Order: sequence, then structure tokens, then C-alpha cells
Amino acid sequence: MAPSVAERGLKSVVWQKIKATVFDDCKKEGEWKIMLLDEFTTKLLASCCKMSDLLEEGITVVENIYKNREPVRQMKALYFITPTSKSVDCFLRDFGSKSENKYKTAYIYFTDFCPDNLFNKIKASCSKSIRRCKEINISFIPHESQVYTLDVPDAFYYCYSPDSGNAKGKDSIMEAMADQIVTVCATLDENPGVRYKSKPLENASKLAQLVEKKLEDYYKIDEKSLIKGKTHSQLLIIDRGFDPVSTVLHELTFQAMAYDLLPIENDTYKYKTDGKEKEAILEEEDDLWVRIRHRHIAVVLEEIPKLMKEISSTKKATEGKTSLSALTQLMKKMPHFRKQITKQVVHLNLAEDCMNKFKLNIEKLCKTEQDLALGTDAEGQKVKDSMRVLLPVLLNKNHDNCDKIRAILLYIFSINGTTEENLDRLIQNVKIENESDMIRNWSYLGVPIVPQSQQGKPLRKDRSAEETFQLSRWTPFIKDIMEDAIDNRLDSKEWPYCSQYPAVWNGSGAVSARQKPRANYLEDRRNGSKLIVFVIGGITYSEMRCAYEVSQAHKSCEVIIGSTHILTPKKLLDDIKMLNKPKDKISFIKDE
Repeated sequence: MAPSVAERGLKSVVWQKIKATVFDDCKKEGEWKIMLLDEFTTKLLASCCKMSDLLEEGITVVENIYKNREPVRQMKALYFITPTSKSVDCFLRDFGSKSENKYKTAYIYFTDFCPDNLFNKIKASCSKSIRRCKEINISFIPHESQVYTLDVPDAFYYCYSPDSGNAKGKDSIMEAMADQIVTVCATLDENPGVRYKSKPLENASKLAQLVEKKLEDYYKIDEKSLIKGKTHSQLLIIDRGFDPVSTVLHELTFQAMAYDLLPIENDTYKYKTDGKEKEAILEEEDDLWVRIRHRHIAVVLEEIPKLMKEISSTKKATEGKTSLSALTQLMKKMPHFRKQITKQVVHLNLAEDCMNKFKLNIEKLCKTEQDLALGTDAEGQKVKDSMRVLLPVLLNKNHDNCDKIRAILLYIFSINGTTEENLDRLIQNVKIENESDMIRNWSYLGVPIVPQSQQGKPLRKDRSAEETFQLSRWTPFIKDIMEDAIDNRLDSKEWPYCSQYPAVWNGSGAVSARQKPRANYLEDRRNGSKLIVFVIGGITYSEMRCAYEVSQAHKSCEVIIGSTHILTPKKLLDDIKMLNKPKDKISFIKDE
């Protein structure tokens, strides 16, 4: 039987840590508890465990801390919450006075450092009702086995909006993000060398300095009260504008294509089969999804029918035997067949839905997009006139405005910015005056729009020898960065370290003054050296894919990628459009 918690990377690490620091800490044989969660911890637990796992830990029911609940005074309550005013106030309401307490006693576990003012508030109000009060240092969501998010989409607006009135909000978000990133490092038991992309904006530098300082503070007072030196890992912090192309290009690998073209919300895909509406969750417990999500759509469409044939032939071969033992075996295997076939039907539907959209409009777009992104055509010939490549897309009535805007952006990125006159003409011809901020506001991310940048575009790796599909020739920039970081080829001017003593990297034999010498550096790499990447303002599914590809190619180093949130091209363009508008409602800043 497959384990109920995905035995995969980050999710497994986070679950094991929650198990050890929360459940094992307050476990008593045969005792059941009620568990209270807030919005963030609900997402956190949902990402790494199932209700059956919680039942095994003695949790009988899970409740939302914000909602009104009936008292259950004979039971103990386990609070797993964020250290915010909102969550703490909800907890205090549950323990107003001894006669009105909702539960017998409380065990409180905070995701992160609890500010003194909130801690003192709890202490003053109901310390006698509390059995435990601990901080466990997990303040991020393990989205996939090698992907994490901080779940702060609003950070995009605060970090890139030109409105000077947002300065306070930006400072608060930066502090909060730095705290969260430290919990990623702590959960992985790493004290990495922190580096950042130095230009064109200051966000990465500012966040990197904050993270470095907080890492230093954290490891001075870690659980064992030991100072932990720098480990053999790196943390790279990057602003979103470093690779605008990968955010707007149509991707043809399965996961990226599906999330771009289909209305998948909360990883839930809706489809019809036998005339019935069905839903499927795209998750890592589905081995088939993990196997095919990063493959090109053409490969997926070949593979799924093959698998279905294999299963039906295995089934027929088993059915041919009539002995009692053969029938028993068949009975045992049938649920397995049924489950496998159901998964394949889901992914076949998903692939066909993607292809229907592709054949309708996207296929013609893809050649144009690839030529503009790379500056060369499928034969490797240099594109001499980008405007000539762009025009057929703009004149095609079948393409919607969003696709035309994406093509215009790729054109502008390809020539490193354009003139005001040329941009006005493009906007008027396509009749996208109301959407023009989706193009112009890229400049707030440090991307040249108007005027042209005098700086040359960064050189890309030559990947011409790599086998690719003609409509998928572009490689996200992050892959170059990951490979260069692992091979110790990142330019130290472009990628400065925050720390005076960077971690030993690449088994070079040099050793930092803050580290004890180790017998074998290469062995140390093999035993779990990590490259942790953080992008301010969202990552794409194609960039997530790169973390897996690079880890696969460099067995001695695991790449973990994360961001404030995960992007789709449409969502990003909507966010970019809002950058120069005033933000009336602030939904994120903690404890306002």
C-alpha cells in the first residue's frame, strides 16, 4: 500500500518536522484532540498531509480558528497558527475566562517567531489554560517536492509599484519574506551562503541582506544553542524582471501548458467523461502525473494511450487463467487496474483539452514566439526584422488581445525596448489602449520598454546541440543560472555574496573561516548540498521544471526553487496592469 504522505522531498521534510515538533510533542496514547488552524496553516497542512495522517496523530476534528464554534470542554485543543494579531485574538476568545473556556486546555504551536507584545497578551490572559506554547519555524508552503511558496501574492505589488506611499508596506513585506525564507533554510537544516542578482533593481540586494542577518540571528539561538557555521549550500535571491520572456511565452510541456490554457484553480482540473462532470486534483501522490508533467505535450499524447494498452493487455492475460488462485489474484489486482485507468483517463482528457486549444490558435503563435524569444528561427538563421515576424499575429483576428499583448511584449524584449512612437502605434493598431499598462508597467520591474536599453542583452548558453521540439526551443534563464551556480561559474560582481565568508562550494578545497574542515568536500556535496533559489514576484511552471531537470543532471546537488507565489501568464499581466494604480485594500501586511 502506498504511504499516505507523499515520500517526496520538501513535502516529506515539512511533514516529518510538523510530526516531530507538534504532534509528538503533545501526544498521549489513546487521547484525542481537536485541532484549530488559521488560513495559512490550513494551506500548509493540506500541502503535506491528509486527514488520515491527522487521525493517526490523535486529531479527531479540524476547525477554522476564525469561525464561531460550539464549546467541547472535555477535550484538549491543539492550536497550529501564525503569530498574528488576528489568530491570537481568536485564540484568546476561546479562553476568555475559566468558566467560559471552549476547551479543557490548549497546546499552541506558532509557525514562526511570536512578537513579544502578542506573547505577553497570551501570558496575561490565560497562561493557566496553556500546556505548551512553542514556535516551530515553518512559515512556507511546500508546493511540490522541490518547490515552495511563501503564499504572499501581494508582495508583487509592494515590491514593484512606483507609488512612494507604499514604502512602509514594502518594508513590512520584505521583513516578513526574510523571516519566511529563514524558516525554509531552517527546515532544510541549512545555513547557506546568500547571494543576489545585483541589477537592475535593489529588491534582491535588500532582501538578501535581511535574510543574511536573520540567518545569523537564527543560528545563534537554534534549538541546540550551538552556532551553526555556513553549510555547503547557496541561496540565490532574484528580482522577477531577470527573465520576462519565460513569463509570457506559450509553453508546450504538459504542466505549464495545462495551467496556462485551461481554467485550473487550486490544482483542480474539471473534465467530462461519459457525459458526467468530474474533478481531479493534480498532485504528487499521482505517480503518473509526476512522471509526465514535465514532458512535451507530443510525448504525453503518445505515452498515455500506450500505457492504457499495456494495462488492458495485462488484464486480459490475467483473465485468461481460470484457476482459483488466478481468480484470487485478479480480484486483488482489479482495484489497482481501475485506479490506474482512472488516472490515465484524467491525463488523456487533460492532454486533449490542451491540444484542442493548441490546434485552435496557439500553434501559429508558438513559431512567432520562439523566433522572437531566441532571435533565430528553427533553422538557426538570425531574425533580421522582428516587426515582420510580429505583424501576422497582430493581423490575425482569431488571436485574442491577451495573446497579442504577449506577442508584442516578446517583440519588445527581443529588441531590448522600443520607441514611444512605435509603442503607441502598436497599441492603437491592436486597439488595446485600455490594456496598455500590461506592456508599459514592465519598466517597474527593470525591464526596458521605452526607451531602448543601451546595455546589451545577457549572453545565453549555446544549447543548439540539445534535442528540442521546434516550437519549444526557448530555455528559461533560470536554468543557465542554476547550472552556473552549481559549476561555480556565476560572476561574483553580478552575483555578490552577502556574507564575508561564503560557503565552500563545488568541493574546491578552500574552506571558510566559519567552518570546521571536513574530510571530503565532494562527499559532502553528494550527501545533500543544496541550491535554494528565491524569486521575488512569482515563478512560472517552466522555471519549476528546471529545478527538477538540473537536479537530475547534477546528482551531487539538489535544486529547490521558491517564490512569493506561482504565476500563469494571464495572472502576471493582470498584476502588472495594477502596478501604477493605488492599492486601496491591503490584504497581506501582518498585524496592521
